[in-house]
Amino acid sequence: MGSITSYSTEDGKRYRVRYRDPDRNSREKAGFSRKKDAEDYLANITVSALRGEYVNPKTAKSTIADLGDEWISNQTHLKPSSYAAQESAWRVHVKPVWGARRVGEITHSDVKNWVTKITPGRSATVVIRAYGVLAAILDVAVLDRRLTTNPARGVKLPRKAKKKRNYLTAAQVELLAANSGKNATLVYTLAYTGLRWGEATGIRIRSLDTLRRRIFVAENAVWLGARVVVGTPKTHEARSVPYPKFLSEPIALQCEGKNREGLVFGDGVNHQRQSAGHGGWFEHAVKRCQNIDPNFPKITPHDLRHTAASLAISAGANVKAVQRMLGHASAAMTLDTYADLFEDDLDDVSDRLDAARAESVVGFSWGLTASGEQKTP
Repeated sequence: MGSITSYSTEDGKRYRVRYRDPDRNSREKAGFSRKKDAEDYLANITVSALRGEYVNPKTAKSTIADLGDEWISNQTHLKPSSYAAQESAWRVHVKPVWGARRVGEITHSDVKNWVTKITPGRSATVVIRAYGVLAAILDVAVLDRRLTTNPARGVKLPRKAKKKRNYLTAAQVELLAANSGKNATLVYTLAYTGLRWGEATGIRIRSLDTLRRRIFVAENAVWLGARVVVGTPKTHEARSVPYPKFLSEPIALQCEGKNREGLVFGDGVNHQRQSAGHGGWFEHAVKRCQNIDPNFPKITPHDLRHTAASLAISAGANVKAVQRMLGHASAAMTLDTYADLFEDDLDDVSDRLDAARAESVVGFSWGLTASGEQKTP
């Protein structure tokens, strides 16, 4: 596949490797002080070409900035909020540090040291996302045969701390609604349907089936800065969500004076913004509740989605029904997400096992065999 020739320099004899790459282009590498080093280099080139792992030395000189700008521009399949998070991680954390680096010069230790350096003072989510962007760019470099392996893979990352979820009781939902003024119906809807904020504020009157008490969830309104982006729900799947009978009249009142294309919540034209920040109506409602009930938790609007799952499970809804209501991809995801809500089921299992054993013990005490037949004297 190649040849090795010697040539003279002021520093002595040197060796040059000439070969053809898999595309039949002539390549050469000079400067080897030992013939054995040149032979080893040619052997590695030959083996990598046969395995389909050949990397063109010129393409390995591409910088992370060259590949990263193209990579981020190709992430159009992401939801707007996810794209914004990825773009921010690239612009703020990855490009300033890695932009000028050639992909072929990056080592596993370089990436490991970088992760260690940026971890203090930042959340695990920020670190993991920044690392994920760099690793994804290097994955593309491998697929493009600019690298043989991804030096970022295998780096130990900080663990995300599991956030404690706050669930409201039905009585606490009533208290919150009573202190939310004109937004009471929205609070009820979030707490009894499990809709995400963007899904609830994206409901149009034509999406309501008032006879069956169903909401057809097909839109999701996400605020990015000062603009709203309307798209499909988080999982890209539309779904039908039931709402309880007591909500029929309040929802009907929200629809008065609006056409079929109008939004149920708000003025019917503009999507209602989430107001969980400082000074917003939701925060004020929560504070009023805490003044009345010291045990009332500090919550966000998204906690009402968790509350809906809790209320449904407490009411005896099966996991599959809760999964469909929340729009999870699978029942397993629902179980993993809300495993803490099924603790009572574990108690029920142990009680049933205890009852089964007690019944068998009674049977034996009455002179029955293990199969339930009367023992012979």
